[in-house]
Amino acid sequence: MRKAAIIGATGYGGAELVRILHQHPHVSIHSVHASTLHGEPLVKSFPHMQELINHRLEAVNVEKISQEADIIFTATPSGVARDLVPGFLKNGTKVIDLSGDFRITNQEIYEQWYGIKAADQALLNQAVYGLTEWIDMDVTETNFISNPGCFPTAVLLGLAPLVKQQKIDGGSIIIDAKTGVSGSGKGLSQVTHFSGTNDNFKIYKVNQHQHTPEIEQGLKKWHPHVGPVTFSTHLAPMTRGIMATMYMTATEKTATEDLIELYQSVYENDPFIRIHSNGSFPTTKDVSGSNFCDIGVTYDERTNRIMVISVIDNLIKGASGQAVQNMNKMLGIDEKTGIDFMPVFP
Repeated sequence: MRKAAIIGATGYGGAELVRILHQHPHVSIHSVHASTLHGEPLVKSFPHMQELINHRLEAVNVEKISQEADIIFTATPSGVARDLVPGFLKNGTKVIDLSGDFRITNQEIYEQWYGIKAADQALLNQAVYGLTEWIDMDVTETNFISNPGCFPTAVLLGLAPLVKQQKIDGGSIIIDAKTGVSGSGKGLSQVTHFSGTNDNFKIYKVNQHQHTPEIEQGLKKWHPHVGPVTFSTHLAPMTRGIMATMYMTATEKTATEDLIELYQSVYENDPFIRIHSNGSFPTTKDVSGSNFCDIGVTYDERTNRIMVISVIDNLIKGASGQAVQNMNKMLGIDEKTGIDFMPVFP
């Protein structure tokens, strides 16, 4: 049984890591860490774990954690993992980072969008971008994976078949994305106050969302002529879930059935990608509490535009579930292990 340490265990992403790893047959939770509340039981922060999780929160001691854990998850605010990960890797421990600190390979672009100092270029080059279904290497050979952001996960999984096959005009991509309130994290803010989110729907970070360059970087990897994307994010009055609706101009006339067949062919060996049939489109409830990404696609002959709808649970496939999926592949075990649970409904 391998041992895992979770840095940032009091956040929503950290809590989901605890929930998933608690049931994992090959990995156990060795320790949980946070920047505050040291010595307190984790269940004090998350009462739903009562009588299931007995760990107490510990301070982050890089040397101690590296010596005791086989794999480390960093689910921390921007800038924290940047300073911690070098020490973990120096000691040879496997690391999966859930923050945005190592996703953007260009330091200047990262600093422009995140507003803080970027990680060392050598570490950015070392990090494997962990969009699991599209990792093009044997990750058992790496010690370091940078987990994708929640929006980029939904968007890139939804667009990959079209972009790689050059089925669309690379300069025409419009992404209209909605997320649940948990996507803003656990910290208190006016934006996520109940009275401001209940019975309300709001756009936020207009032309400024930090996931924009991550999306563009991923798309350009598959097709260098993809231009800047129009990306808007909206806060929906729900706890969890992402729906990304994407519009783009087709390079040639096509048909919905042909596009569905393309998606089914591309993802036929990926257990967490589910493609909807013609005339059927996914909802966020279809994937809630699961590691699935459900995708619907349609072609409008009148406008020669393709529409793709991609939904995920932002805390699972968009964060902790995908992190465990990546861990499974790093450890050389079945990628479904510990995360093949059914979505929660209603």
